[in-house]
Amino acid sequence: MKAMSIHALNPLSDSRWDDLVARHPQASVFHQRGWLEALARTYGYQPVVFTTSSATGDLKNGLVFCYINSWLTGYRLVSLPFSDHCEPLCDSVEDMNFLIRYLQTCLEHQKWKYLEIRPIHGNFGQTDDGIGFLPAATYFLHRLDLRPDIDEVFRRLDNDSVRRRIQRAQRAGLVEKCGRSDDLLREFYALFVMMRHRHHLPPIPIAWFRNLIQCQNKALEIRLAYKDKIPIAAILTLQFRDVVYYKYGCSDARFNKFGATPWLLWKAIVSGKSNGANEFDMGRTQEDNPGLLAFKNHWVPHPERLVYWRFPYSASLVSFDRWKLKIAKNIFSRMPSRLLTMTGRLIYRHFG
Repeated sequence: MKAMSIHALNPLSDSRWDDLVARHPQASVFHQRGWLEALARTYGYQPVVFTTSSATGDLKNGLVFCYINSWLTGYRLVSLPFSDHCEPLCDSVEDMNFLIRYLQTCLEHQKWKYLEIRPIHGNFGQTDDGIGFLPAATYFLHRLDLRPDIDEVFRRLDNDSVRRRIQRAQRAGLVEKCGRSDDLLREFYALFVMMRHRHHLPPIPIAWFRNLIQCQNKALEIRLAYKDKIPIAAILTLQFRDVVYYKYGCSDARFNKFGATPWLLWKAIVSGKSNGANEFDMGRTQEDNPGLLAFKNHWVPHPERLVYWRFPYSASLVSFDRWKLKIAKNIFSRMPSRLLTMTGRLIYRHFG
């Protein structure tokens, strides 16, 4: 067996990480420097990549994490926070096993609470590279195939819940604006805050969206739908190579009858396909969110299972985390809107 060693690098300053992400087939928008930079700027996380490659040679593999150091939720290593998925960029089983065992050893010495890996492929825990890891959370992942021609993509969508609502929006004379301007961000965020307050949840701080725009630049698009000059729905998407990622959506519930959100999603799909996209990633959905799950199932009837893996796995710790979340939601439901917004600025860095 060949001798191996592990090196850690900073993906925000080491261009070799950019080169690996650019050429690796499993890389996603969540691996990109821009995404990592936005996480660091907004939440103070420290991104790190572990690799079996030498300190100066080309990277042949890499596992990217963020250190989360929180007095509220503990010190842990997550790949990656606020990211739907993040596949390990490692093609060799031998190298992967070596990296995982190294990190498991580090956990004991560094007093990390746990390691968390969010691979997009479901076989991680069934092979040696997932030794000791157990599922900590399970989601659904909806990915729409854009390889057929655009008419066929449209034909495959649910007729009543998607196609007719898109056509209704077209008949209603909705107007779309697309870009990254301060005005668009302000209107997007107003709708986003409105939606979060409607669900009694603190909104993500606006600094996160500002940093995403600065760090992702032209890969990011905000789309707003207007009815009689009133903003009624908005989505935020990102594109990396041939995949468009639908990351955030929000709307004014008073205008839901116009079908603005499906219309905006379809606009993003058509635009993405014209720019070479073969896939529309609609992101993760919790199993206990039947409304959102049903909405996405109308676009992708057979979603994939998305599993987040932890080491060490503690059923009591996971149960305690869920209990804390339940208590927090109960408190949030009693907060006035202004206090919810202030709370969002304070607490999100402790989660992810």
